Amino acid sequence: MTLGKAGDLKIITSGAFAAALVKLLPAFEARFDSSIDLQFGSSLGAAKDSIPTRLSQGERFDVFCLAAAAVERHAAEGVIDQESRIDLVESHIGAMVREQDPAPDIGSVEAFRQTLLNAKSIAHAASASGIYLSTEVFPALGIAEQMKQTARTIYSERVGSVVARGEADLGFQQISEILPIQGVKVVGRLPEEYRRPFVFCAGIGAQSERREDAKALLRYLASEEAGAAIRETGLDPLFPEVA
Repeated sequence: MTLGKAGDLKIITSGAFAAALVKLLPAFEARFDSSIDLQFGSSLGAAKDSIPTRLSQGERFDVFCLAAAAVERHAAEGVIDQESRIDLVESHIGAMVREQDPAPDIGSVEAFRQTLLNAKSIAHAASASGIYLSTEVFPALGIAEQMKQTARTIYSERVGSVVARGEADLGFQQISEILPIQGVKVVGRLPEEYRRPFVFCAGIGAQSERREDAKALLRYLASEEAGAAIRETGLDPLFPEVA
């Protein structure tokens, strides 16, 4: 099967699903004799390369792969076709340190709290995971004020890169975004009490002229065939049906 040839199929993704797409898209392109323009950006924030900023500047995409909240927001804005949304994967936040550093204890709530307080510098993402930590987890642990002094939000690059350079002692991001970064290691998921799976979705751009091609891609990403590669990147596939 050959996809339509009206230029590249334009896809934009936030970080959590990026590694999976990089692994999966070459096989899709070969099978469907297609060409895909894959773009990356944070799903939230006002950084120059964030997805909200790019949309505000008039960029349009055929397929979006984003956290559920971002898909819902863009659907309400008329950017994504709400009827096309599928829930692709679940993702978890992981803690990381430099590869050569000892792994701190985050196995219980109290140990996690003490590890956060002991860290001289903490980095977290500007997307859904970082917002969850700063607005829910830190306050629930009673350390929101202390974290204002030691924790910072990272824009326009992976948190792992910051940790690998030694610019933060402890970092947090979706595990699928940590694994590709050299020089860091995953300590583990958050304690059970604060462990929240984030759903990442795909949807078709409301103004896309490549709807059938976009649907073919969504079917592929949702397939059992794609599941193995998705798991390798630290995500849990959900195998949704695509109408």
